[in-house]
Amino acid sequence: MQQIHDFGPMPYAVNIDNVTTANRTYRTAIWTGKNLQATVMCINPGDDIGLEIHHDTDQFIRLEEGCGLVQMGLSRDNLYYQQHVQRDWAVFVPAGTWHNITNTGHGPMKVYTIYAPPHHPWGTIHQTKAIAEQMEGNADANG
Repeated sequence: MQQIHDFGPMPYAVNIDNVTTANRTYRTAIWTGKNLQATVMCINPGDDIGLEIHHDTDQFIRLEEGCGLVQMGLSRDNLYYQQHVQRDWAVFVPAGTWHNITNTGHGPMKVYTIYAPPHHPWGTIHQTKAIAEQMEGNADANG
């Protein structure tokens, strides 16, 4: 298995299933270009990605392992869209939409996510959710 790190913006091809399921970090950017970014995430049972909004970024999330509950809405207090998802499901999050995914399974939920345009700095590696929250503060929640 190759080392997981940010290979962008150089040309790159990868078995995304293998990289995603092997990942043990909360979030690692694997490719950051000018207009697109891919990250892999590992969400522990009962934990979540965290309620957030990206005002200018569309997001695609695919579950490679595990299951969860997707919640989305136009305000943090009205998450009117709810859908149970599992392995092989994809989630599309329009820019300006509050969203969260909670791991409802008994094992880690492994996902990869694509941001357009990129959302995280090149080379982002967050070993845990707590580190991600500390490093990013409330940037997503505030705008």
